[in-house]
Amino acid sequence: MSIKVMLADDHVLMREGIRQLLEFDGTISVIAEANNGVECMEQLLSVHPDILLLDINMPVMNGIEVLQEIKKKNISVKVLVLTVHNEVEYLLKAVDIGIDGYIMKDAESAELKKAINCIMQGETYIQPSLVPALNSRLVSRDIDKGKINSLTNRELEVLIEVANGMFNKEIATSLNISERTVKNHISNVFKKIDVSDRTQAAVFAIKNNLIKLY
Repeated sequence: MSIKVMLADDHVLMREGIRQLLEFDGTISVIAEANNGVECMEQLLSVHPDILLLDINMPVMNGIEVLQEIKKKNISVKVLVLTVHNEVEYLLKAVDIGIDGYIMKDAESAELKKAINCIMQGETYIQPSLVPALNSRLVSRDIDKGKINSLTNRELEVLIEVANGMFNKEIATSLNISERTVKNHISNVFKKIDVSDRTQAAVFAIKNNLIKLY
């Protein structure tokens, strides 16, 4: 029995190329295609592929949003992200939401088929060239988590206010404490998260999703 695959990518030529590649030896069948995230979600409710090959950059609803909707609606499908993005942040976000594989569009055809077969066997496949950066980022995130956990609730509040661009006087007013106390808290925060200035503290907060950018 062939593996049933659905393609979600906004580039028609890309979908046609992948379809021809996958169906060449008869072991894989492309049973559906979607041009954007909304179409993808609609089709997933009517067709039931074994694997969804999902692009990240799509109009209307992007791949990350599709992943979130799949998890939210508890749709049973294995997801292999096929993308041009080799930035580890995209990979990390996808891993956090829950994926079965992540591979670059410039990968060899044999690697794409290998990824699909691995996933069908219940394994997770991350393109080998991306693994070192992912592991490094996961280790870094674990270290950052330890730093965050070392902060008191008040120190965390101060860090968030600093990251939001507030001055000491404003923080003092907001938290109903003295400026001297704010300075002490900031000094302790800088030591605990290993930064030397407010900009680095803000970057730390943003990187660890302590504040949201709009």
